[in-house]
Amino acid sequence: MTAPAQTRSSADLIRAEEPVLAHNYHPLPVVVSRAEGTWVEDVEGRRYLDMLAGYSALNFGHRHPALTEAAHAQLDRLTLTSRAFHNDRLAEFAERLAALTGQDMVLPMNTGAEAVESGIKVARKWAYDVKGVPADQATIVVAADNFHGRTTTIVSFSTDETARQGFGPFTPGFRVVPYNDLPALEAAIDETTAAVLLEPIQGEAGVLIPDQGYLAGVRELTTRKGCLFIADEIQSGLGRTGRTLAVDHESVVPDLLLLGKALGGGIVPVSAVVGRREVLGVLRPGEHGSTFGGNPLAAAVGTAVVELLETGEFQRRATELGVVLRGGLSALTGKGVVGFRARGLWAGVDVDPAVGTGREISRRLMREGVLVKDTHGSTIRLAPPLTITPEELTGALGALEKVLG
Repeated sequence: MTAPAQTRSSADLIRAEEPVLAHNYHPLPVVVSRAEGTWVEDVEGRRYLDMLAGYSALNFGHRHPALTEAAHAQLDRLTLTSRAFHNDRLAEFAERLAALTGQDMVLPMNTGAEAVESGIKVARKWAYDVKGVPADQATIVVAADNFHGRTTTIVSFSTDETARQGFGPFTPGFRVVPYNDLPALEAAIDETTAAVLLEPIQGEAGVLIPDQGYLAGVRELTTRKGCLFIADEIQSGLGRTGRTLAVDHESVVPDLLLLGKALGGGIVPVSAVVGRREVLGVLRPGEHGSTFGGNPLAAAVGTAVVELLETGEFQRRATELGVVLRGGLSALTGKGVVGFRARGLWAGVDVDPAVGTGREISRRLMREGVLVKDTHGSTIRLAPPLTITPEELTGALGALEKVLG
């Protein structure tokens, strides 16, 4: 990559954002202007290895040639019709995504939060139309420390006070139970329960992986109790953990899957609710929609993403390179790392607070040419593109060892 000519420095651009952008983010002080594969460049031409991959939105790396080719070709033909009309790309996208995930139907949306909101609406409609829950009494059980988005409804059942404080009144109808606790979950389900909504792996909480058998237990419990199991695979899905879906590790098939991030290939926002016909089939014209959901450009890119996953290559890469990742982190345990959780190419790394906060470690790594992002306290998340090479991954682990020393 060759850095483009710039008239404003990184420092100047960061200062320029301050008065005109809402302060809802606290990014690291790097200004990216170009990217390719696993690498990004700032405006001065400094290169960084991307070990975050847009919170899994860039599972296939920056500007993957198959994805950019699909986008370019579609840009020359048709980008938007709205759902007032059919378009010639949507049927194939829905067919192939349903087949990839082992489901029947697809509800296309744009962002992850939209997919979650849509899943909530579908579950409530199913509860009233099929289960027979009295009007306006449906409940949904969720897990503590969840992260499903930041809309008003979603933060209503968050346990993160930063996400909630100042945004009430909150939407009723949710019950929060501890994650990875089947007895607590069973106790929370009653005749009003429409669904249990969970992340198979809690990403924002620090890549928390439940005990083996938990997801299978949730599936058994929801089936026995007559409610839906909704799996939020927006971060964990589409190859990240070494399987197409994180629930595949326990051979679990939820009633609804929430997908996003990597589904758009890092090019356009694409999300979807994918599920059983008898559940998604409760929707009727006019009850839910999106002007941009299922647009031809999104469908073209989404189809190209599905095509990449159909080969199994990226799932295999995440599995094989996950061994390298876990090995490197194991070697650092006791040497600045106090613990970690990893599955596939995804890890939450707990750093000794005496060494630094997650933010401080992230800044040190940035100075070494590696980009990561902190989460709570002294935890950092590693989620590189699935296209990363063993040498690049080993280099990143070496940089982590250096900044911990």
